[in-house]
Amino acid sequence: KTILKTVIAPHDDYTYTGYMYPLALQNIKAKTVILFGVAHKASKLKLEDQLIFDSYTHWRAPYGPVKVSDLRNQIMSLLPLSMYQVNDTMQKMEHSVEAEIPFLQYYNMDVEIVSILVPSMNFERIEVIATSLSQAISGVLKRNNLKWGEDVAIVISADAVHYGDEDWGGKNFAFYGADTTGYKKAVGYEYEIMNTCFKGNVTAEKVKKFTLYTVEEKDHKAYKWTWCGRYSVPLGLLTSFKLSQQLNLSLEGTILGYTNSIENSHIRVNDLGTMGVTAKANIRHWVGYAAVGFK
Repeated sequence: KTILKTVIAPHDDYTYTGYMYPLALQNIKAKTVILFGVAHKASKLKLEDQLIFDSYTHWRAPYGPVKVSDLRNQIMSLLPLSMYQVNDTMQKMEHSVEAEIPFLQYYNMDVEIVSILVPSMNFERIEVIATSLSQAISGVLKRNNLKWGEDVAIVISADAVHYGDEDWGGKNFAFYGADTTGYKKAVGYEYEIMNTCFKGNVTAEKVKKFTLYTVEEKDHKAYKWTWCGRYSVPLGLLTSFKLSQQLNLSLEGTILGYTNSIENSHIRVNDLGTMGVTAKANIRHWVGYAAVGFK
């Protein structure tokens, strides 16, 4: 069986995303999962440049409450105070961690989590935090005699490109045009990003390339290519890379799959009432979903 140490998984509407969740999460075998989530609305709370933890003991999930791991407080205790804050308001507003939990619980009813949201920060700040966070996680693993992959895993929550020229708050994200030709070019570019940044041996250079693909160099808050995980992916992946160095382990990426909200037929969830969609899905407004595994 394959045991993954780190995974990139989508977090969007289940009806669109479908099989991508099992594809990404079925090979997470660890009891404890450190989740790196997007902080979509962090700017509303003026949050940036810090990791956001919660103070909860449990999260709600379909099969009963999911325990927050005791490792959370151990990790925080090893981080400089300037690098994080506890903010339950931000955690409540977010959905990117929440989306993964039912699937993690399905595959392991005893799963425990540590939720870390990643608001906007430039790559230099990401490097500084990833260094300290990887050292903290490494210290906690050694202290508790735990193995990365077998006992503790990392899941990075991120949807891929948000594409089109309609209903994006007045913004035009149709970088190649909002037609069939533009769609094909955009999907091709998505594969270029994944193959360049995630495939094969993980390096700091590859992680930085992802930031160069997705974030404007002169303004790290501005999109260059619209992955909402433009901060969660490099922070989670660079932390994983640095952790692999400290534990003297290899870390190799495989593209498990890619789809988007208009490529496949949608799963019917209308009967569940609360499981509608958050956005439309057509050639002028669609979202990409990537599943990447690192072992």
